[in-house]
Amino acid sequence: MADPPSVPAKIVGVLGIVAHVVLAPYYLASGLLAPLWAVIVLMVIWTALLVYAIRLWRTRPFLVPLVPVVAVAVWFAVMGAGEAWLGWTP
Repeated sequence: MADPPSVPAKIVGVLGIVAHVVLAPYYLASGLLAPLWAVIVLMVIWTALLVYAIRLWRTRPFLVPLVPVVAVAVWFAVMGAGEAWLGWTP
């Protein structure tokens, strides 16, 4: 059985999860530009990333801060693609 993560590693993991939670209002505010179905898809993605971050925190907490980075990239990609290809405009 592997050793549990150290306290600094757990702190880094918690900071990553907090950073991810801070992104929730941006995902919810996507409704100002995107239709409801897209906001629902974005929130499902955000929730899946949160679950993944929590699971990752238990085993590899130093990688958790990458989850909000991925969440920002996904948000920009979806919003940009929606604007470019689907005509989402404010």
